[in-house]
Amino acid sequence: MAATTLMIQGTTSDAGKSLLATALCRWLVRQGISVAPFKPQNMALNSAVTEDDGEIGRAQAVQATACRIAPHTDMNPVLLKPNSDTGAQVIIHGRAIGNQDARAYHDYKRVARAAVLQSHARLAAHYQVIVAEGAGSPAEINLRANDIANMGFAEAVDCKVILIADIDRGGVFAHLVGTLALLSASERERVAGFVINRFRGDLSLLQPGLDWLERETGKSVLGVLPCLHGLHLDAEDALPVSHARAQPHDGNKLRVIVPALPRISNHTDFDALRAHLQVDLHFIAPGEKPPAADLVILPGSKNVRADLDFLRAQGWENYLQRHLRYSGKLIGICGGFQMLGRWLHDPHGVEGAAGSSAGLGWLDMETTLQRDKQLRNCSGKLAFGNAQVKGYEIHAGISSGAALARPALWLEHGADGAMSEDRQILGTYLHGLFDTPAVCASLLSWAGLHDADALNYTALREATLERLADMVEQHLDTSRLRQLLGLSCDEEVLCAP
Repeated sequence: MAATTLMIQGTTSDAGKSLLATALCRWLVRQGISVAPFKPQNMALNSAVTEDDGEIGRAQAVQATACRIAPHTDMNPVLLKPNSDTGAQVIIHGRAIGNQDARAYHDYKRVARAAVLQSHARLAAHYQVIVAEGAGSPAEINLRANDIANMGFAEAVDCKVILIADIDRGGVFAHLVGTLALLSASERERVAGFVINRFRGDLSLLQPGLDWLERETGKSVLGVLPCLHGLHLDAEDALPVSHARAQPHDGNKLRVIVPALPRISNHTDFDALRAHLQVDLHFIAPGEKPPAADLVILPGSKNVRADLDFLRAQGWENYLQRHLRYSGKLIGICGGFQMLGRWLHDPHGVEGAAGSSAGLGWLDMETTLQRDKQLRNCSGKLAFGNAQVKGYEIHAGISSGAALARPALWLEHGADGAMSEDRQILGTYLHGLFDTPAVCASLLSWAGLHDADALNYTALREATLERLADMVEQHLDTSRLRQLLGLSCDEEVLCAP
């Protein structure tokens, strides 16, 4: 029997689609239902490597964890990774097929649609439920033709839709009613109900509005979700707002700063540091003067040469020279590692215009971008201290040079990265570096933090997933959800008190 698909769509970006989809995944699997996440089309620079050695959006990888299954490329068959204001790398079934501008991709959607439906069919053959997540808003009427991200997909697979809106933005009833008004008649019929997200305050004061909404639209309000704090979930793309600008420094903590590059990728690398009670981490916004720090980390980038130009224009090269002169520590991850070398070559125009750029020159190496990416999950150990490490690689660059004779890590496939002779600078291709408790503690000690704690970020994420499942039970109409999913009270595990 084919799976039942339920799709979560939002009135806006960041309305809570990923949150609700993740919560439903854990809620269902906790009750013994086999469930898989699905996002037809994702635009994000945070990605993950799957069990079949492909690349998907990081949010779908976390949702797979919520389902207690391994991430697979079928969970996000189309991934768009912007590398300019008008273009993106297009990834189909986990593999990059090239760069396209917005108009070219709009025409390509007919091909992408076939990939989406193939992936959905494969998942539907193996799971009881598929929790699908839309992208942006279904009311983007200029993108309705050939849509594969929202209602176009829902119509193609004939599934019900829950519409979620963020009350914290203001105008939540206008968002919901306005979105419905811009849908076609058949699309409106698919909307099974509403969820309101990020509510604070007295629910009784909101109730008259909920009653009006149900009368006006004929749709049920399935629940009102509270504004939850302290969640540890990998972000789909946007930088954490609360850490976007530097705050007064707590002198008892290790100060870590990260430049907010225009094409920053996989900034989830820093989630464990953000959660660490002994670390004061901040992303430094464009135009903001970087403060003194113990550790600077150059993050991954989807357009390394352009982001290196940005750093220089923002004065970071001079800042980093002073930082190193005063014994500060510097880490480069993936694209940030490539910036530390002498040259960056992109002969095929993989990330932008073909050409070469001088690197920062602090590591004796150069990097050449290839058309095919390195995609793999890895394990190994630090080259100093022997702490065991796990992570993943997603990069098109191949680096070579004398600096690589002093690797930062020993992985199962060989040496990785480099460390400067004076041990001030470390570079690596490995993402997820700080997620392993022992490695995180070792690197923080190297950076100057005495008695660094070994934070278990994986355990924090797991606790968050359980909180989200509890939230479904406490704040949503679970009886109605079971009806939508075709899970009747014959299923003992679902109907037990």
